[in-house]
Amino acid sequence: MSGNRRKALLVSTAVACGALLMTACQDTDAANGSGAAQGSASTPAAAGASAPSGSQASGAAGASKGSDSAGKGTKGGTASGNGGKQAGQTCGANDISWSTKSESQAGGYILITAKAKAGITCVLPAALPTVAFGSDGTQAGPAEQSVGKQITLTGNTAAYAGVNPKTTKTNGGREFESIIVAVGNTDPNPESLPVGTITVDKPVVTNWHTSAKDAVPGV
Repeated sequence: MSGNRRKALLVSTAVACGALLMTACQDTDAANGSGAAQGSASTPAAAGASAPSGSQASGAAGASKGSDSAGKGTKGGTASGNGGKQAGQTCGANDISWSTKSESQAGGYILITAKAKAGITCVLPAALPTVAFGSDGTQAGPAEQSVGKQITLTGNTAAYAGVNPKTTKTNGGREFESIIVAVGNTDPNPESLPVGTITVDKPVVTNWHTSAKDAVPGV
């Protein structure tokens, strides 16, 4: 091969390689440019999606605050409901701690003691206690002619009523081991109280009194 032909071949090869390198660089730049453009275009959208506008953030904060307030209100309502009755409200049987005791005075009677449960303040109305025996509806009548005064139960304040289970002089009657006590005939939660074995025949009950000695039936 002559020197001129060899030189021409080398020049041709260099030109071809140069053209290939330029094409490769252009392709690489185009790809990089496209990626940068895509990244630049997507960045604002992503930022917009993750960062709510001022009004949206304010609304979300308000909703969260409202939700917290509602939760506190519900909790407070529940606590208030479970906290018991307040002054001025009529007692129910389930607001009261009950006890009974057999007494021998006046031929024998049952002394009922009523105290408000802890945290409760309620009123025993100026009405006869409801005292019943068994499931057949036998109920004690009044042992006093006049109605007593209402009594507010709170703390250690106690109210007393006396039950004479048998006022007849004849033999007979029905035997029971408990009495059912309620605050009025509409009390939804009457209490069954143990009294030992008693004979019941035309029973009577006194009004509520603040002194146990005033709750003796027939005196």
